[in-house]
Amino acid sequence: MYKVSEILSYITDVAPLQWQESYDNSGLLIGDGNALVDKVLLTIDVTEKVVDEAIENSFHLIISHHPLIFRGLKNILTDSTMGRIISKAIKNDISIAAMHTNLDNSYLGVNKIFADTIGLKNLQILRPADAFKSNDTDLQVGSGMIGCLENEMSEYDFLNMIKEKLGTGALRHSEFLNKNIKTVAICGGSGSFLINDAKRYKADAYITADVKYHEFFDADNELLIIDAGHFETEQYTKQLFADIILKKNPKFAVQMSRVQTNSVHYFV
Repeated sequence: MYKVSEILSYITDVAPLQWQESYDNSGLLIGDGNALVDKVLLTIDVTEKVVDEAIENSFHLIISHHPLIFRGLKNILTDSTMGRIISKAIKNDISIAAMHTNLDNSYLGVNKIFADTIGLKNLQILRPADAFKSNDTDLQVGSGMIGCLENEMSEYDFLNMIKEKLGTGALRHSEFLNKNIKTVAICGGSGSFLINDAKRYKADAYITADVKYHEFFDADNELLIIDAGHFETEQYTKQLFADIILKKNPKFAVQMSRVQTNSVHYFV
């Protein structure tokens, strides 16, 4: 058995909580850091079905990417989904933690596993964050990532590859520029704020999510902007959690939630 705080420290060693954005709410959100647990359930989002899964399988720790409690709560009532989730977690001694933008900002975090999935090499942070200091001078911190494909490909083939690798139902993108793709910038989740950074680094394409209509115009004939979906660009974070924990403690039991938490569905 291990303390909840010890398991969480495996991840915060790679992505300290001070690396999270000011608006975020990462860390232990429900429960007791001194509680003893023998396994963890990993998820992108904490839904009621995920908590039910934890209860049914005797998990007393859930680690998610997106924080369950993000905005202020004025009450906890069981006639609301949030109230039921919190009540069930407390009644069943389930601790819930989130590792969100602290993991987004780590070189070894969300964007690294996203980049590895689509085959990018020679990686570097797209927008380094001087405000975040690392004890390891070789570890970059900041938003997004940029790298290169081993072999350049056409825009059409590139989109097909991304769609297949991420398993998304559809891709939204800016106008084709009829040039090959070699240098690629990425940001898992909502990353339209980095479009100009991708252009500054002369990226041929920028993959992110939650791009608004008018933001596609920001491509300005300089690069291909691709909205691949919020969940889809962060889905491998569960595997990242598992890899980090097992590297620190190979004997600790980890399980990725079997609940599909993507809130967006496609009608094609």
